[in-house]
Amino acid sequence: MTPAPDTPSLARAARRPEPPLPAAADFYSRQELNRQRTRLLVVCFLVFFLSLGLGIDMVWNGLLTAGGLPVPVATLVSTVVAIGMSCAGYYAGGRMVMDSLHARPLDQNNPDHRQLFNVVTEIALASGLPQPQIYLIPDPAPNALATGRDPDHGMLAVTQGLLNLLDREEMQGVIAHEMSHIGNRDTLTMTLVAVLFGAAVMLADWARRALYFGTDRRRGSVLVFLLVLLLVAVTPLLSRLLAMAVSRQREYLADATAVQFTRNPLGLASALEKIGAATSPLRAATQGTAHLFISNPLRRAVDERQGAVADFLSTHPPLAQRIAILRAMAHAV
Repeated sequence: MTPAPDTPSLARAARRPEPPLPAAADFYSRQELNRQRTRLLVVCFLVFFLSLGLGIDMVWNGLLTAGGLPVPVATLVSTVVAIGMSCAGYYAGGRMVMDSLHARPLDQNNPDHRQLFNVVTEIALASGLPQPQIYLIPDPAPNALATGRDPDHGMLAVTQGLLNLLDREEMQGVIAHEMSHIGNRDTLTMTLVAVLFGAAVMLADWARRALYFGTDRRRGSVLVFLLVLLLVAVTPLLSRLLAMAVSRQREYLADATAVQFTRNPLGLASALEKIGAATSPLRAATQGTAHLFISNPLRRAVDERQGAVADFLSTHPPLAQRIAILRAMAHAV
């Protein structure tokens, strides 16, 4: 495949210092890192819910005050909810994500679907990983994602737009990228981030409603107002901290591992170029699931920037930088 001419953005990206590429084959250290990251996420999530429940009990229910409830009801309820959401995220998070994106299984009577199935089978054999469950998202925006708690429960989905846009070599690159996320267990952390972030947003909405429909005495309480204000302010910050846990570096690693699987860096580079050229966002994607995709489906300008601010606000490195690195890898072969 003949490389496409470099655009000015690619030229600028190529002049920037390239981030170090980790050892693509070192699955075990990456898996252990993601296990540690997942445990930390769950602990922080439990502490967050427990603290919130205790605050609600002290403000709404008068815990530790005369005439208040003797049992920390909200604390117990929030703890049960937090544990339940963590377990649901671990055991059923992949299915929850696929359902939220309206993904459906492949139709083996469709020739395009059969070709996609064959490509996934090829990459699974090349990577030594189990065959993941394969889904199609009925959306014209080209994109792909992987999810699931481990390689034995991996799920992979591509959009109809991606299936229509890419040729076989480009699709191999994308599938190899997503399979590397499964092999590295990036999907475990990424899936839990999606589920726990959704739970935090739901909790913030519940707190606002509780304040609105509460009694005049509770709504007029300064402590109640401050508690809800804190929750509303912390929830977006929590989403950013969760996004930071899914660092940009994982995408560079997945690109490098994909090249190891396919031996064809230009296939993935060409696929990323086509994905980047698309302008429409993926309709079913949300802020809580955006980090799962090979390219941010929300199409935000910050995703194509570099620096500390971009690292804080975006989970994906600039496509131009990724493409430049892949083309440099091809020239080095």
